[in-house]
Amino acid sequence: MSQNNRNTLPKTRDLPMPAVVQQSYGLSEQSWKVLTEVTFPTAKTPEAILMALDYCKARKLDIFKKPVHIVPMWSAALGRNVETVWPSIMEIQTTASRTGVWAGMDRPVWGPDVTKTFTGRYKDDNEQWQESSVTMTFPEWVAVTVYRIVGGKRCAFTEEVYWLEAYSTAGGKNSQVPTAMWIKRPKGQLAKCGKAASLRAAFPEECGYAAEEMDGKTLDDITDGTVIDGEATHWETHVDPADDRFTGASEPKPHVVDFSQIHPKVQKAVAELVRRTAAAGAWKAAYDYAHQKFRGIDLTFALAELDKVSQVEPKATPTLSQTNSAGMPPLSAKDMAMNQARQTLGNAA
Repeated sequence: MSQNNRNTLPKTRDLPMPAVVQQSYGLSEQSWKVLTEVTFPTAKTPEAILMALDYCKARKLDIFKKPVHIVPMWSAALGRNVETVWPSIMEIQTTASRTGVWAGMDRPVWGPDVTKTFTGRYKDDNEQWQESSVTMTFPEWVAVTVYRIVGGKRCAFTEEVYWLEAYSTAGGKNSQVPTAMWIKRPKGQLAKCGKAASLRAAFPEECGYAAEEMDGKTLDDITDGTVIDGEATHWETHVDPADDRFTGASEPKPHVVDFSQIHPKVQKAVAELVRRTAAAGAWKAAYDYAHQKFRGIDLTFALAELDKVSQVEPKATPTLSQTNSAGMPPLSAKDMAMNQARQTLGNAA
């Protein structure tokens, strides 16, 4: 192979394949490679793909047809992006079709064209913020009509969706710049959102929001949805002794946390616990406190966050009083100084 050919070979992704992929889903390493490099090329963690596999398995869908999308969404409570799994518009149409009472859909009806200039920041391929300005023309709104058989009659359900309310922003909620897909396909993306809205109107119990609608949104904008975070998970080793292929291996099995079930107050309390623990190094006291303070999935979330930070922060042995205390780990020297200053100011007042 020539040097030129070697330099032009496509880059491959290195998302490790957990043992559960073959054991529970019967997928080979080659199939996993297709999922990571072709079907979900932007997935950051194996957990995101595992959640998509679970969804498709439960719904009896072919994951290689990409019925779901992995959408990164900003979590203000966690201060970072988390990976979420949402059905595609194709999957929502499939759900409606399976009811046996879907009676078709009209072509989209478009509103007048609007030309507008968008300015703001976006992240490039190197995760660096860049300033951008783009002028584009798009339809002001779209209306899609979906039909359903109700009481033996074909009934119409029509919803209007406005472009400026639906489009995805490249820089999150604080940016006006549309994503590359909305710039490239301003009508096509809006049509998908219009279809999803009308399908929800016709099939409110069966259909939910589509990935095309969630792209560019934040977790604070929604109250439902399957949310996973690959950075805040437990890994449990599970190897099938009968499978020679995994003998001696320790492939982890992910425990996925559904953040839609974690109350924002709990997320805030855990974030404060992690911050103070990292500053004081009182890891044992923090774990004891978490077990006393939280229950169920809240406890799982708290322990996962502590595990994540404890793997990168130096662990200090807490004092006996810290270990036996049922309260939150002690304040750092900086926090203690700030509290003392506040008390002094309060007394002076």
